[in-house]
Amino acid sequence: MAELAEIKRPSVDSFSNRRKLYCVPNIYFRGDTHKELRELVEKYWSEVEKQLQRLEMAGKVKKVFCESLYLEGQKGLKLLSKLNEYAYRIVKVKVEEGAELVALEDKRILGPFLDWRNCLAVVRTGEVYEKVLKFFRDIYNRRIEHIQKVIEENIEETEAALLIITDEERLRLQFPSDIEIFLVTPPTYDDILRWLRDNLKKKAKE
Repeated sequence: MAELAEIKRPSVDSFSNRRKLYCVPNIYFRGDTHKELRELVEKYWSEVEKQLQRLEMAGKVKKVFCESLYLEGQKGLKLLSKLNEYAYRIVKVKVEEGAELVALEDKRILGPFLDWRNCLAVVRTGEVYEKVLKFFRDIYNRRIEHIQKVIEENIEETEAALLIITDEERLRLQFPSDIEIFLVTPPTYDDILRWLRDNLKKKAKE
């Protein structure tokens, strides 16, 4: 797996001849999300934008990959605007600057993946859970393999690309050593994780 690179002061000369992947943890909220969490998420994406601007000293983004998108170009942008307005704003700017939005997902895999994941959330009996989990793991692995293949095949030599995906999925990806991985993790990211943990504890006590 490629080594994680320092993101604060990247040396242009060090990475100019390598493929680069800027990884942003995908965070979004639903309409009924707590006000405090909404404010944290808004601050998070603002910090992401600033960190990406600094990172692009090592290479301007030429390709964009975003989880849940099985469409490319303007159709992909339109879909992203409905899924995550904050990620949409960032990706829209990159596309306007000349980057290409690549379809990361295979709709034939993504659909069943979402269905089996939803099934796991409502299953109550252990026997049924184990059976559903088996199908979920199979489609999950196929999804990860597809995502990894799309990224590897679409980043050209010396190009920089942006990947917006959850940390859980990102940790499953194994890239060749010629792709330098940059993690974009603004300070507010930890604040969001802490808020979510504390909120779960409160609900557990209720």
